[in-house]
Amino acid sequence: MIAPRANPLLLGQNRAIGELHRAASGPRLHHAWLIAGPPGIGKATLAYRFARWLLAGATTPDLSLAPTDPVFRRVAVASHADLLVIERRYDEKKKRMQGEIVVETVAQAGKFLRLTPGEGGWRVVIVDGAEALNRNAANALLKLLEEPPPRAIWLLISHAPGRLLPTIRSRTRQLDAAPLDPATLETLLAAAQPDLTAAQRTRLATLSEGSIGRALSLAGTDGLALASLAEEVLTTAIPPTRAAAIADQVARAEDGFATFLDLLRTALATTTRAQARMTARTAPAPSLDRQVSLWQEFGQLEAEVEGLNLDPRAAILTLLHRLRPA
Repeated sequence: MIAPRANPLLLGQNRAIGELHRAASGPRLHHAWLIAGPPGIGKATLAYRFARWLLAGATTPDLSLAPTDPVFRRVAVASHADLLVIERRYDEKKKRMQGEIVVETVAQAGKFLRLTPGEGGWRVVIVDGAEALNRNAANALLKLLEEPPPRAIWLLISHAPGRLLPTIRSRTRQLDAAPLDPATLETLLAAAQPDLTAAQRTRLATLSEGSIGRALSLAGTDGLALASLAEEVLTTAIPPTRAAAIADQVARAEDGFATFLDLLRTALATTTRAQARMTARTAPAPSLDRQVSLWQEFGQLEAEVEGLNLDPRAAILTLLHRLRPA
């Protein structure tokens, strides 16, 4: 999958593209934008697309820039002097990614914005995964947003904008990116995974809930097979011998436990919402309470397995037992 900073293709976000183009073509472009929406729908690709467009002084209505353009190339390899990206960094001491964006990383933006633009135009700061800002980093960002220098723009990307400080949200203009429609998903899947059959692309588009990132993840982690298992356990009474076989299959798959739990909880949520709409004018069905309870229990079970390093196979057997009819 092409990294957002190097991706020239963005489908399904025409409304958001149009809003950014109109704002940039007006008398005064707002200095801070919060690009929000579910994971994997192209928010970061949109942010880098707009950043390249500004840095190149382009005028195309769709914010496009040719991959052969020098600005495109420099942004793609993270070497443009007037673009800074704030995100979780790799911790050399702990040899792993940081769990949050720390204040030292945000402080780099303050130094960056005090510099004269290297190419005489815009300076752009992208905050990728803004919901990961810790308290000190968020307060440091807020101070920078309150004192914007001329011809500088912030692009905050978040799939959970509600986690940001209200004062940060109030100083940004929110732009909601939309989940992708099935046809767009299938087009993107065909380009990224040409070996998939048409039926597989259609199934992945259905499972992904509008997210090309989720669709590609499922395509690469036995997602289709695990989705079939999730459907089976939700619609069929599973005898103990079959439960053991399902637990073995999930445990063997790459990221099988997390993927299976995600598919299972998504299916439960979808079914619950559909039933809730059908019973909105009548008394709630008792099964709805049970499904909500199961959704919550499975989320807690996933957190315990990951946090306490428990046996995924035993956890799967536990949830299969809970799914048996009362």
